[in-house]
Amino acid sequence: MSADALLDALDPEQRAVATALRGPVCVLAGAGTGKTRAITHRIAYGIRTGVYRPANVLAVTFTARAAGEMRTRLRGLGASGVQARTFHAAALRQLGFFWPKVVGGAPPRIVEQKAQVVAEAARRVGLSVDRVGVRDLASEVEWAKVSLVTADEYEKAVAAIGRPAPGGQDPQAVARLMTAYEQVKTERGVIDFEDVLLLLAAMLAERRDVADEVRDQYRYFVVDEYQDVSPLQQFLLDQWLGGRHELCVVGDPSQTIYSFAGATPYHLTSFASAHPGATVVRLVRDYRSTPQVVSLANQVIDATRRAGGPAPLELRAQRPDGPEVRFTTYDDDEAEAVGIAHAVARLVRGGVRPSEIAVLYRTNAQSEAFEEALATAGIAYQVRGGERFFARRDVRDALVLLRGGARSADPDVPMPETVRDILRTVGWAQEPPAARGAARERWDAMQALVTLADELDAAGPGRDGGSATDGRRATVADLVAELDERVAAQHAPTVEGVTLASLHAAKGLEWDAVFLAGLSEGLLPTSLADTPAAVAEERRLLYVGVTRAREHLHLSWSRSRLPGGRPNRSMSRFLTPVWPDGSSGRRGTRPGTGRGPVDGGPDGADPRVRRVVADLTAWRDERARATGVSPARLLTAATIAHVAAQQPRTREELGRVPGVGAQALASLGDEVLDVVRRAVAAVPQG
Repeated sequence: MSADALLDALDPEQRAVATALRGPVCVLAGAGTGKTRAITHRIAYGIRTGVYRPANVLAVTFTARAAGEMRTRLRGLGASGVQARTFHAAALRQLGFFWPKVVGGAPPRIVEQKAQVVAEAARRVGLSVDRVGVRDLASEVEWAKVSLVTADEYEKAVAAIGRPAPGGQDPQAVARLMTAYEQVKTERGVIDFEDVLLLLAAMLAERRDVADEVRDQYRYFVVDEYQDVSPLQQFLLDQWLGGRHELCVVGDPSQTIYSFAGATPYHLTSFASAHPGATVVRLVRDYRSTPQVVSLANQVIDATRRAGGPAPLELRAQRPDGPEVRFTTYDDDEAEAVGIAHAVARLVRGGVRPSEIAVLYRTNAQSEAFEEALATAGIAYQVRGGERFFARRDVRDALVLLRGGARSADPDVPMPETVRDILRTVGWAQEPPAARGAARERWDAMQALVTLADELDAAGPGRDGGSATDGRRATVADLVAELDERVAAQHAPTVEGVTLASLHAAKGLEWDAVFLAGLSEGLLPTSLADTPAAVAEERRLLYVGVTRAREHLHLSWSRSRLPGGRPNRSMSRFLTPVWPDGSSGRRGTRPGTGRGPVDGGPDGADPRVRRVVADLTAWRDERARATGVSPARLLTAATIAHVAAQQPRTREELGRVPGVGAQALASLGDEVLDVVRRAVAAVPQG
């Protein structure tokens, strides 16, 4: 493909990005406007015209998936050899290379989870915290480090911005914990992920020879999702640049959703003033979503301008009309989950692939009801943020077999056919199993590998200079190389199932159909959003959710948490201007079921009900952790509520409780009955 042909594929604004090859460049890119297309074509155009050498370009982004997608697109454009990595992956690679030279020996081990170190630090400073408290303190330590706030500065820093210390702790106590945390790491000879960036940035600042070597290697930088950069990442980026201006940043202030974790859009919004003469390009042509979805997105985010904030980018839809956005009010959470599952089933029957459907919500805890409803409807699903694809035992076994197959494959047999033969030995078949659960999950994982093989075969190998146009078919070795790269980046292939994800986890993704659920006050915005800035970020979360949808968009909320509960919720304030006729929308009912028996669930009047709910939930969660499965696969919250209301004493009575199937009765029945018996006995009558 010639340089001119690269530009032919772009719209005028994207072309302006692609041809701005030198100096500081700022791309303000709305959702669905083709920013990845623009920046990958910019890199490819720079290489094709001789301005860039592939080895001199470093593109950084925030997720392994985004980095993997960027590498794939660059290979397809003939720009192999460009480094596209996350900040952490790029920093870790450089730190590992220079550590033996600067410090000597191997770099320290990275502790993947801060919780154990934080728990020990809390013990040393006399803080009594539970598991949730440890998690919150770990998040606070991470925020301080990415914000470049030391223990000595912590108390003053949080006071200046009105940031409350986690769990009601005293800021002085958190500062003491931060000091102890660093001491525990030193004693154990480990570092955390933030240390990777801190250590590399310090090495570049203090060692001129190291800085010169890195800056000679990387001369052109591209930073995606720049609105989410933290002060620590900006500090490292400044060290990489060393005063140079060959930087292209891409982002959208309206999609800033990680402020709580230290991200700040300041560097994006002030880029032009910080870099006089910078080229600024705005991408507003939305190629992803229908006019109906785009119109709603613009209405949602325009409130930031009306509230006195900066004017957001106004998207302009480029697709033809699609179906109207649907709005539904449900009686309770269970009805909402069941109603959404039925709507998903209708879409699937209408030809929408399950992997092109997503159910999005504010917090991970909301996934349980949707897992149960989809499983009951026989619809495959995956929970984004659950078990990592490449950590699955069956996937690891398949990779071992594929490596062996790469060495012995018949070159005359098409690669996808060979892959299918290999994967049949670990559970793949032409048709999915009728059973749900582990067997279906195993098949879905193998099918994802088969689909990737088909895609790679259709595109050609595309690595090391090869492409679909050089006449060579992709081989099993090419597939293994692609998988190795994805393993390193944790860029999993697509599993054929409905995606369940939090709004934060959905960032950067898109689907044909999106269900935004739980849109009530206290959930979105969360009750924890107690400042104007926090509420504004919650609005941006809704905007991100809306803009994930290509064609079908469903918004819903429920009046009550549990079946039969008091209708004590109200619709999210963000929906008031966009909900049809200013009303609460179309009424949703629970298809095929009646109201649940518990009025108010664990908040009801019966102390035995509350005790059974609490004890069963604790038992279920502990068993789920021990067995490595989702809690909802054992008992859903709705099922626990039914059990608590009926308090069965025999297996026969338990089997009649809604939500307790034959498999659960056989494998869990005796334990559930024992928990119920003990809980009831623990609460005196009267």
